Amino acid sequence: AQAWCSQLSILVLVSGNASGAAEARMVLLLLETPAGYALFTLKNKKLLKADADSIYDQFKDASDAARQVDLTAFHKFKDTKAALEACTELTEGSVGKSLKKFLKKNILDAGIGDSLAVLDKTLGGSINQKLGIEISVLSENLKEVMRGIRMHLSTLIEGLDESELKAMSLGLSHSLSRFKLKFSPDKVDVMIMQAVGLLDDLDKELNNFAMRLREWYGWHFPEMGKIVTENLAYAKVVKHMGLKVKAKDTDFSIVNVPADIAAEVQAAAETSMGTEITTEDLANIHTLAERVIELTEYRASLSEYLKLRMNAIAPNLTYMVGELVGARLISQAGSLMNLAKHPSSTVQILGAEKALFRALKSKKPTPKYGLIYHASLVGQSAPALKGKISRVLAAKLSLCCRVDALGDQVEPSLGKEYKEYVEKRLATLEEGGMRGMTKGISKQKAGKFEKKAERGNAASYNTDADAVAEPVKKKKRKTTEGEAEEEPKKKTRKASADDEVVEEAPKKKKKKKASVEEDEE
Repeated sequence: AQAWCSQLSILVLVSGNASGAAEARMVLLLLETPAGYALFTLKNKKLLKADADSIYDQFKDASDAARQVDLTAFHKFKDTKAALEACTELTEGSVGKSLKKFLKKNILDAGIGDSLAVLDKTLGGSINQKLGIEISVLSENLKEVMRGIRMHLSTLIEGLDESELKAMSLGLSHSLSRFKLKFSPDKVDVMIMQAVGLLDDLDKELNNFAMRLREWYGWHFPEMGKIVTENLAYAKVVKHMGLKVKAKDTDFSIVNVPADIAAEVQAAAETSMGTEITTEDLANIHTLAERVIELTEYRASLSEYLKLRMNAIAPNLTYMVGELVGARLISQAGSLMNLAKHPSSTVQILGAEKALFRALKSKKPTPKYGLIYHASLVGQSAPALKGKISRVLAAKLSLCCRVDALGDQVEPSLGKEYKEYVEKRLATLEEGGMRGMTKGISKQKAGKFEKKAERGNAASYNTDADAVAEPVKKKKRKTTEGEAEEEPKKKTRKASADDEVVEEAPKKKKKKKASVEEDEE
């Protein structure tokens, strides 16, 4: 911001007399500095036609700069608040009251208002609308002249010290930064990113310390590792009991251990196969147990802090996916505003960037979900529906993030509505899946329609009522008695030839059977 304030916005005014002669033309330069507005007159008009690279040589020293330009008017800001208002108006491209009054007094009232060259097009348009001054294009030569004026600004403006100008620039930069950021302790998402990062680190360290404690104390009392499974309870028992010999006289209710587990520990201590340790070894084990207990308690307090901070900054996001998943999404995106800018498709796979690019490179299916896989709405869905629910959840999460980032809501009203919608959508998809699974069971089988014959009426079978049409049987011609006798004769001849072939095969079988019976005898 300080570097931005040192870069001065400059306006150039070119005016002439009524006849429009080029000899009488005059160039005015307006600079907005952290100290105030300054209006300069260009003495050396040859700089407008000179080479742009050679203009820098004319502003090497303060005396050279004084020969090129001259201060016409200067308006100093009263305080930092006035400078901040002017800077904000210039950033937005609008003409404020102080700038309008300054230009009107020193340009319009002086009869100079033919042409004005402005560095910022938006600001130039605003000046043209409000003051009626004609705006022209800024040349490269004038830009180099402005650069030379900036180098010797403190010497060209009388009564302005270099240290004072730096202090004004620093104060204005701080004020402008606060205004741009709209600082609020409840809206700082950097704390969330640091807290969730520390929470993940604590989980890793706690796991390492707890495993080291079990391994270390396991040489002395290995049986207790299977009896007391929770890490915090194990550390408390080690710290409270000490050596396994003291298990009989130890009251485990002080460390909130159930009576049945305490009885198992006391019984296992009597028949333990562990080695004996010294008091120095036990002291180091106690220190490690205390560290595990402290880190576990600090993790619980940090988790509560993260929950409160997430409810204050992003209530709708927290209600949808929980404070832990929401904080990880914000940390992955960089800030809540960046997360609000992401489309729902990016929110869906946020955290699975490596898998996405690996899939694109190998031309395989892309991942369906990233960090939102750990949300309860995705976890409780069936494996076949996780992709669909992730897409629906990501669409609603993107809307919730935009409301949290840009709105002033404290209650998660939108989050409640969208979570109810996602739950209904999940129920609908699950019902649709069950219908698809039972689709073939409930459907009746397509078969032939059989009409039951009524009593007393011997009704014949109606083939026209069948669902599937059967081929029509060809009717046999009625033959005479002579033809009927000839056909059986022909058939009998064929049949006799076939019988002879068939009779040969059984004979061979009989011979084989006979040979088998002889062998058995």
